[in-house]
Amino acid sequence: MLSAVQGLAEQFYLANRMCRQQGMEERFKTHLCDSLDIPERGRDGLAPPQVIILPPSLDDDLYASPSTLLVEWLRENHRNGAIICSVCAGAFVLAETGLLHGRRVTTHWALADELSRKFPDITVDSSRILINDGDVVTAGGLMSWVDLGLELVAQFSNSKVMRQLGKYLIVDTGDREQSYYQSFTPRLDHGDDVIVRVQHRLQRGYNRPVKIGELAEQVHLTERTFLRRFVRATGLKPVQYLQHLRIQKACDLIETSNLPVERVAEHVGYEDLSAFRKTFIKITGQTPREFKQRFVRELPAR
Repeated sequence: MLSAVQGLAEQFYLANRMCRQQGMEERFKTHLCDSLDIPERGRDGLAPPQVIILPPSLDDDLYASPSTLLVEWLRENHRNGAIICSVCAGAFVLAETGLLHGRRVTTHWALADELSRKFPDITVDSSRILINDGDVVTAGGLMSWVDLGLELVAQFSNSKVMRQLGKYLIVDTGDREQSYYQSFTPRLDHGDDVIVRVQHRLQRGYNRPVKIGELAEQVHLTERTFLRRFVRATGLKPVQYLQHLRIQKACDLIETSNLPVERVAEHVGYEDLSAFRKTFIKITGQTPREFKQRFVRELPAR
């Protein structure tokens, strides 16, 4: 994603300008490196990198099978003290190095399940836009390279430079959560046709009460077997799955209608407004009102 590569370079260029304005020495030197050039690096007169950033990619498959050469190069530089960073799908390359073993990391919310399945020894927290674990930093969505750049500017200069840079770029430097931007897209490619039928039923009747025993009976499974297969296929318990379905429908309604929150809650199956608000906050990280303020543009009255 060239906008991320060049954008990060420009962030560091501007950060150097901010450093000079504050009477500090320039702190950042940026080098762009293609993975095909790695064999020649180290003999080109460049100092060993302090930070390596794996940028996002518009084609996630490119990062599915990184070359052995790239993986070994990342491990070697990490052993020599470099901080390794990833953005979005870059986490898959980073995970191949083994450096994420036992760590909590983030990636794009749409890739979180795949990363967890492929690397079960990693704890994936896709609600976070950025997780700084000292020697490893992971950032979430495609545009989270902006957050990563600000984090590195603060780390290698100071927070004052970072805030000044944010103001110059007109970028929010406060804490944000990736959960604000997530959409619930159920997995239907897990291979369990029985559970797929249940998912379709829940999709059609998301606003109606559901009993686990009835769902199990409809697909001729014991309740225990049904629960085990449902969680294995979807990663969620049926009640959690239904909550995510309902809140996604609520988000869609808030964005596309003028219904008050009370009516939205009723429409998606919540009789208790308080329960709806608590579930909405738990899943999205914000209240329904905050969601509307963030994503719904109010047109001026004429």
